[in-house]
Parts: sequence; C-alpha cells; structure tokens
Amino acid sequence: MGFTIGGIRDIRSGTRRRGRTSECTAVAEFTGLWGWDVVPGARAAAGRCSCGDDTCATPGAHPLGFAAEVPAGATLDEAARAWSLTPGAAVLLPVGRSFDIFDIAEPAGRKALVRMERMGLPLGPVSATPDGRAQFFVAPGAASQLPQLLYRMGWDDADLDLHCLGPGDHITAPPSSHGGLGPARWLRPPSLETANDLPQAKLLLGTLAYICHRSLAP
Repeated sequence: MGFTIGGIRDIRSGTRRRGRTSECTAVAEFTGLWGWDVVPGARAAAGRCSCGDDTCATPGAHPLGFAAEVPAGATLDEAARAWSLTPGAAVLLPVGRSFDIFDIAEPAGRKALVRMERMGLPLGPVSATPDGRAQFFVAPGAASQLPQLLYRMGWDDADLDLHCLGPGDHITAPPSSHGGLGPARWLRPPSLETANDLPQAKLLLGTLAYICHRSLAP
C-alpha cells in the first residue's frame, strides 16, 4: 500500500501544513492505508442533488458519473488533485471489491456489535448512516453467499431487516454527508489490523440475524 504506519502522521501533518480538506485526508487514508478505491459522489441540499438532475432518485447518495475513481494506493497529493476536479464531492466507497456490507438498523447494529465483541468474534470496520443504518464490513462475496447462508442457518424464512450490499453498490464514507441528512460516522473505525483482514460473512451472520429477529419481535 502507499503508506507506512508513520505515513498516518504524514497525512495529517501534511493536511495541517497545506490546508487540505477533511475529504482529501479521508481519501488518502482510504486509498493509501486501507487499500480501498474511492469514488467522488454527489451531495444534496434541500432535497436537490448536485448532479443537476431534478428527478434524481437518490439525491446526494450516488457517484458522479463524470468523475474518475481514485484507485487504491493513491497518495495525499493524488487525492488532492482528484478532489480539486470535483470540489465538494462526497467520499463514496465501491462495494464488492475489497469488502461487502451487511446493512441493518443502527439500534440492532449497536446491540450486535456489543454482543460480537463480548463473544470475541473477528470484526472489521462498522459505519453508521444518518438515516439510521449500521454497515458491517465483511469479506467480499457475502452478497452472493447470503441466500445460501441464511438457508443453512435456518433464517431463510424469517422476516429480517438485514441486507447485503455487493458489486455495483456504494456506501458514503465518513465524514461525508449522506443524502443531505448529515455525516456518516464510524461505530468501529478501520485499523491496520482489520481493514484488509475482514471477517467472512458466515462468522457474523448468525449473530446479526438473531439480533435483527429479536428487534422485530413484538
């Protein structure tokens, strides 16, 4: 990857010296430290999307079609140059490459996170959206495996507020605003130990399904 552990300090001190935006710092960390691709995304204000389409179905929550991706390994200077072409863009992460996402309601996600930590389960990053969703990062391939895994675990007929995002999907990365509702944030931030050693879907799915089921029970 593009940075060493000491590079974290270089990113942040460089930001202070040169007045970089928080988005540029985030992009450089995602690409250089965690090895994730980044996509410039639209923003929304008063229900209107910055993409300019008055009929946009997902205002402030989709990639900008004309903007180039910033690939994994990009440096702070490369991230700054890319973001200077799309000032004010949100930071989006493409799903289905380095990770897939289990998406559940945030209250259930917080309960599941506490339970998993007590059980000593391996965990990756966990983010939260301003519209009340918790997003668990898992190894890629989870989206295609989900129906079979739910069947094997006996949850295939259950009414679960549990979804899996995979190839073709994007999530809003902290600290960017999602859909004009406010910033995404970390419930469990990425680290050098977890960003590229994500848990397999089957290790977390049982607990997530159980908590989701309990949360929906009368």
